[in-house]
Amino acid sequence: MNGFLNLYKPSGVSSAYVLNAVKRVLKRQPVGHMGTLDPLASGVLPVAIGKSTRLFDYLLDKTKRYTATIEFGYETDTLDLEGAIIKTTEAIPTEEEVVFAASKMNGDIMQLPPVYSAKCVNGKRSYELARKGKEVELPPKKVHISYVNVIEKITDRKYKIEIECKGGTYIRSIARDLGYMCNSFATMTSLVRTASGIFDISGSISAEEFIKAEDKESLLIAPDMVVDFPIIRLTEIEAERLFNGLYDFFDYPDGIYRVYDPDKFYGVGTMTDGKLKVKAYLRND
Repeated sequence: MNGFLNLYKPSGVSSAYVLNAVKRVLKRQPVGHMGTLDPLASGVLPVAIGKSTRLFDYLLDKTKRYTATIEFGYETDTLDLEGAIIKTTEAIPTEEEVVFAASKMNGDIMQLPPVYSAKCVNGKRSYELARKGKEVELPPKKVHISYVNVIEKITDRKYKIEIECKGGTYIRSIARDLGYMCNSFATMTSLVRTASGIFDISGSISAEEFIKAEDKESLLIAPDMVVDFPIIRLTEIEAERLFNGLYDFFDYPDGIYRVYDPDKFYGVGTMTDGKLKVKAYLRND
């Protein structure tokens, strides 16, 4: 098997738990997921099967979309409901203040990751050190946020927001920073990833649905549908020469391409000075 699964991860279990359910069915085939969701979160979990796992490096910069609920008035050490409350306040912002602050959270920003995260500090996961009571200092990192929109006021303290961002953005940190921008504290109380690249929650399936399906391959998304690079179509002779390490020169600009030979997806390659090199070979034969 070779392709992608648009898997749905429910709240209350880890991403690894869902992935392992798929792995047990596929036995020795390579299987991997992109973009871990915390146990509290639910939503889209893209899973690659077979040679499609070779495309991970080309999907790191994909756009993601989330729906989150945040509550003002307190902050936990994990920035979500799994942690202990460490800060409280009676300063609760108005809806207008929340909407205004959210509208300012866009573009390239420097974001401070949560201490309880998988970031590495001297070879150790940040959350492992934090759980042992050790002080952890993480440097801010640059992330890109397309928008943060308030879509519903649930109570005077609680709001539902929608976020579109690039990979590497922490939604828990957005909740924290919204609190600070409103001269308050805030914590994320729920999170749903509704989209990750081409993977949308409306078309997702559960691990149980995949396991029970008789025709599992029919549930896969073709690997060339997941990457959106320009296309190069090789002749059969050009493809065979490339496969055997022989290089032809092509009149294409430098860049990354989806390569076909001529109709079947060959893989992802880079063009440099007219020379094509396949970096992720996906042809099945």
